Amino acid sequence: MSNIQQQEEIQKAVNAAVEGINADLGILWILVAAILVFFMQAGFTLVETGFTRSKNAGNIVMKNFMDLSIGSLMFWVIGYSIMYGGDTILGGFMRNPLDLAFFSNDDWHNLFFQTVFCATAATIVSGAVAERTKFSTYLIFSAVLTTIIYPISGSWLWPFDDKAWLNNLGFIDFAGSTIVHAVGGFAGLVAAALIGPRIGKYENGKVNVIPGHNLLLGSVGVFVLWLGWFGFNGGSQLAFGGTNSVAVGSVIINTNLAAALGAITALLVTWAKYKKPDISMTLNGCLAGLVGITAGCGNVSAVGAAAIGIISGVVVVLSIDFIDRKLKIDDPVGAISVHGVCGFLGTVLVGVFAIPGENFAGGLLYGGGFKQLGIQALGSLSMIGWAVLASFVVLFILKKTIGLRVSEKEEIDGLDIHEHGISAFGEQND
Repeated sequence: MSNIQQQEEIQKAVNAAVEGINADLGILWILVAAILVFFMQAGFTLVETGFTRSKNAGNIVMKNFMDLSIGSLMFWVIGYSIMYGGDTILGGFMRNPLDLAFFSNDDWHNLFFQTVFCATAATIVSGAVAERTKFSTYLIFSAVLTTIIYPISGSWLWPFDDKAWLNNLGFIDFAGSTIVHAVGGFAGLVAAALIGPRIGKYENGKVNVIPGHNLLLGSVGVFVLWLGWFGFNGGSQLAFGGTNSVAVGSVIINTNLAAALGAITALLVTWAKYKKPDISMTLNGCLAGLVGITAGCGNVSAVGAAAIGIISGVVVVLSIDFIDRKLKIDDPVGAISVHGVCGFLGTVLVGVFAIPGENFAGGLLYGGGFKQLGIQALGSLSMIGWAVLASFVVLFILKKTIGLRVSEKEEIDGLDIHEHGISAFGEQND
């Protein structure tokens, strides 16, 4: 064998080793990111608990616990197959639920990563219906959302193959502004509307504030979510090593900037609007920036990410006020606005701020015209429409059978005592 041939063989071996290392790094990064997303459940629990009354804290903990538990089971049993199965059925509406049922393939890391995303979508609903929903009813709806509603909408894009119709259109939702957040947010909107407001929220034509019992818990929860979002968005690169490492770094910076600008903007807007910087709105501004950047974090520049954060920070304040005062839909934590409205907004803004790439003209600001903007709106509205329709059907059936909300006495006394037989804070109560 000549020296040239030896060098070629050595180079091939080196290339193969590098590819193997990069593949292993990618799997490791996905698992680390998934663990960060898993921990976001604690963040959601803290936010929801802090923004509501202490007499319902234990119920909120149980709902978030069960979202993750039920989601882990049902997504493994059938949800993952509906989302990622090889064959489509019903004209491409969903994947074959039997292809990967009781998942046992080699890519366990992807199952875990997608499972915690699925649980996140379910948890969003919990905040929108807090303090008046039957625990049993909530569990049933959580199971349906994680088994059917979320996996079907996800199957339209995230397998990233020619059977995913939104993928074929060129729709971009990098980490799930629509697939996760808008789906969960608008499911929460339907649920909150059907269940109705908390007692005392709207009386004699007035909108009454029902303050949460502990904004300290809420703020710690937002910090936990902000941290976890680096895994949520960064892990969605689905690879690490080489150019992928640079891409992950860019995604994380974009995520951080959008969160920071969302918080600052919401603070300034509320300061101007209410003459004082509102704490809960500022916290929701941070979350709105995180949700808004999730769709385009891998496709926009740092300046674009900052702009999305600013826009999200303005919109979330206006949306929370509109839904509460004009629509009179009671959303104790602002989940509908943060996840639903800003999820849709962030997805559409990809069509404005996306930078040009290979075989991609870019967003409106980069001379790409209105094409991508239209694709983004169509894709997001399609998923939202499915979530609204499916949620309404399921919740309407539940309302007419076992009921959606607790009795007036149970709501006044607190769900902890009546639903679980204990107070989360011992003798303390509102």
